[in-house]
Amino acid sequence: MSAPITKEPVKNYMTPGGLQRLRDELRFLVTRERPAVTHVVAWAAGNGDRSENADYQYGKRRLRQIDGRIRFLTKRIDAAHVVDPDSPRSGRAATQVFFGATVRYVNGAGVEQVVSIVGADEVDLDRRHISWRSPLARALMKSGPGDRVVLHAPAGSEDLRILEVRYQRIAVQPFIEPPGAESDPSANPRTRQ
Repeated sequence: MSAPITKEPVKNYMTPGGLQRLRDELRFLVTRERPAVTHVVAWAAGNGDRSENADYQYGKRRLRQIDGRIRFLTKRIDAAHVVDPDSPRSGRAATQVFFGATVRYVNGAGVEQVVSIVGADEVDLDRRHISWRSPLARALMKSGPGDRVVLHAPAGSEDLRILEVRYQRIAVQPFIEPPGAESDPSANPRTRQ
């Protein structure tokens, strides 16, 4: 009889800013949004027939969504492996592409690009923050200035030449309370009673 196969959990690499954003969202959901939605559900339940009470039905559905997001965030935070791109590095770790690197490269058409390699929860394409698990990041990994790599993407292959690798603080967009959240008293007149 063979031993059971245990799958190693994938490390959830992230920057300190990315971890803080997840913690801020979790704190918002637990301390503000969930209590506000619970208040609305209690108010709606007091209005009688729950089977045709839209506020009650929506509130219960929203509570399930919030609880699911809380579970997801808790798992992601618990699995976090924080890597600070701003911390001092030596040897290969200072000159080659690893998690947290900001890489300047040029493609075959001569177009220069700059990307920062971040965690899956920190991807922000407008800021050119790409996941360490993306095809581009995987192609760049362990390369250094002057190296040529091949990006294999669904649209085809592309040759890239690394121009610069640096490690610096990567500014992650902070968590912002979503517009129309139940915890915003101005958004919902029922919560002002």
